Amino acid sequence: MAQLIDGKLVSQSVKDRIRDEVAVLKENGNEVTLAVIIVGDDPASRVYVNNKKKACEYVGFRSLEYALPAETTQDELIALIEELNGRDDVNGILCQLPVPKHIDDKAVIAAISVEKDVDAFSSFNVGKIMIGDYDFLPCTPAGVMEMLHYYDIAVEGKNCVVIGRSNIVGKPMSMLLLHENGTVTMTHSRTKDLASFTKQADILVAAVGRAKFVTADMVGDGAVVIDVGMNRDENGKLCGDVDFDSVKEKCSYITPVPGGVGPMTIAMLMQNTLKAYHIQKK
Repeated sequence: MAQLIDGKLVSQSVKDRIRDEVAVLKENGNEVTLAVIIVGDDPASRVYVNNKKKACEYVGFRSLEYALPAETTQDELIALIEELNGRDDVNGILCQLPVPKHIDDKAVIAAISVEKDVDAFSSFNVGKIMIGDYDFLPCTPAGVMEMLHYYDIAVEGKNCVVIGRSNIVGKPMSMLLLHENGTVTMTHSRTKDLASFTKQADILVAAVGRAKFVTADMVGDGAVVIDVGMNRDENGKLCGDVDFDSVKEKCSYITPVPGGVGPMTIAMLMQNTLKAYHIQKK
């Protein structure tokens, strides 16, 4: 039976650390501010934005929300971002994705100042990850690494297999594992004989976006399994990319869904925002 990697526990430790530092900043008259933009009324996006606001409140950040109607034009959205870019009292800017279809999300990401890009989605910040000289990390891969460190799970010399190649998770996840001297194989839903790769993994990260895609026969004995997925099963219940009940019998560590990677994503957003503050204040 695998040991659970408790994302709530690890994220709490990160947020407590940030809260202590922010308390000292506040005593000296300083404030850290995150601006969050949401366009339209997507229910999942609203939940995410509310959770980010709660995290800001907990750590002591000032949170600004800009809730724009779905018919907001791309030009109007980018004008708001440019205004926030120019404000000294705003340290981080986040535009909740997805945006309505008439807006180009790449243009929106590109409009955010690289010093305030706390999601680390811009091509500039992604490029810095590639060369290992970064200021910000995408929050989900950064959260995965934080959990591995917390549980003293070494990456160096391990066979690390990532399922998924998205710009937000799969690609940066592979780079972070590589930076810690893991031997990394990047796979995806079209990889031929995928199980032949995943069974060799010491550390397996599933970020393919398919409910219960990774089954017990795809996992080697004693592997560390990190489930980044957030899906609904046939009963409408929240589940990950890993068939948790069967896989937990084979692996050494596993993240649950919910309560695994999810809480870490928001904790690392808080960490990026605090770092943005320090970069801007030099």
